[in-house]
Amino acid sequence: MTVQRIIPLVLWPLTIMTAIHRSVILAINGDRTDDFTPVYQAALRFMNNQPVYNENLNTVDPHYLYPPSGTLLMAPISVLDPQTARWTFIGVSVLALVISAILLTKLFGYSLKSWVLPTILFFFFMTESTAHTLIFTNFNAFVLLGMSAFMLLMMKRQDWWAGVPIGLTIAVKPVLAPLLLLPLLNRQWRILVTGIGVPLILTIIAWPLSADPKAFIDRTLPYLGEARDYYNSSIAGNGAYFGVAPWLVLVLRIAFVLMAVFSLWFLYRYYRTTNELLWLTTSSGVLLTTTFLVGALGQGYYSMLLFPLIMTVLIPGSTIRNWPAWLGIYGCMTFDSFYSREWTAFGWMLEYNKVTYGWSLLMIAVFCSLLFRYLDVRGQGEGSLQRQPEVPAAEAPSSTDTAADRTVSQPR
Repeated sequence: MTVQRIIPLVLWPLTIMTAIHRSVILAINGDRTDDFTPVYQAALRFMNNQPVYNENLNTVDPHYLYPPSGTLLMAPISVLDPQTARWTFIGVSVLALVISAILLTKLFGYSLKSWVLPTILFFFFMTESTAHTLIFTNFNAFVLLGMSAFMLLMMKRQDWWAGVPIGLTIAVKPVLAPLLLLPLLNRQWRILVTGIGVPLILTIIAWPLSADPKAFIDRTLPYLGEARDYYNSSIAGNGAYFGVAPWLVLVLRIAFVLMAVFSLWFLYRYYRTTNELLWLTTSSGVLLTTTFLVGALGQGYYSMLLFPLIMTVLIPGSTIRNWPAWLGIYGCMTFDSFYSREWTAFGWMLEYNKVTYGWSLLMIAVFCSLLFRYLDVRGQGEGSLQRQPEVPAAEAPSSTDTAADRTVSQPR
C-alpha cells in the first residue's frame, strides 16, 4: 500500500471527528464572543424597516459593521428564530469550508480522490481561524469560499463569473477588495466589471430599503478606520494596546508595505506568465497579510484567507518551503493557548501577540525568499529561476482539473 493511499485512510476519520467536534460541540457551545447576534438583530431590524446603524460603538461588544448591501444579503436569516438561525449558519459555514477545500484541491491540480483533500480539511479544522469562525459564528467561511471560487474561475478564464463570488463577499465584508488588483494586473478586465458591479448593484438595491443607510457612512465607516485597542492583531491595534510610540508603529507599517511592494513586483515580473498559479496564490497572500498588519483592524480568524498561500508549498517555486514561514503559520493559525500560571506576564504577552508575530514572520519569510531570488537573478541571470511544471509530480490531475492547469503554464 502506497503512502498516497495510507494518508487518506488515516486522515479521513481524524478530519471528520475534528470537524464534528469544532462544529457540533465547540460552535454550538459558543464562547465569550458572539459575532452572530449583532448580524441577526440587524437583519431583523432591516426586515422591519427599523434603523440598523444606531448601536453604541463605544463598547467592546461585537458590533454590526456590514454595509447595507451586506444587510440585504443577510436579511433572510431573520425568518428563523435566533437559535435555529445560528445553528443553520454554522452548518452552512461547515459546508462552505468543505466546498472551499474541494475548489482548492482542483485549483492545485489534484484529484478529489487523492490524499490532498483530507489533508486540506484536516488542516482547516485544526486551526484557530476555522475554530473561532465557527465558535463566534462569523462570515469568514463564506469569504474563503468566494476567494477559492474566484481564483479557480480566474485561472480557467471564466472572467465574467470569476468576479461574482468575490463581488458577493465584498458586498458583505470587503476584506478581499485588495485582490481585485490581481485581475487588473493580469488584464482580465471582465472580472473587475462583475467584481465591482455586484456589490454596487446590491448597494443600489439595499439603499432605499434601509431605514438609515447614511448612518453607515456617517457612523460606521469612521469607526472602521479607527485602530481599536482590543481584539485587534494589526500593528496599529497592538501599538495602541501596549502603548507603543506612534512613530515606531508608523515605521513598522511602512516597512511591511515596502516588503509587499517589492514582493508583488517580483512575483509579477518573474512568475505571472511562467507560473501563474504561484503568482496568483502568493500575491493574494502578500496582499492580505499586509492588509491585516498595516490596516486598522486585523483579527486572528482572518488567517483562514491565507490557506491558498499555504497550499503553494505543494508546487515548485513556493516561497514558504522554509522553517521561518511555518513558524509564522503556526503563530497565526494555532489553536494553542499560551496563558501561563507560572509565567503570567510572558504567557499573556505571547498569547496576545502570537497572531501578529505569525503574520509578520510569514511576510518576512516570503519577502526574504523573493529577495534572495532577486539577488540570484542579478548575479546569474533569469536562468537561475528554475521553471518547473506546476502540476504536482506525485499524482496526475484528473480530467476535470486539467483546464485550469493547462492555463497555468501558457504565457500571454
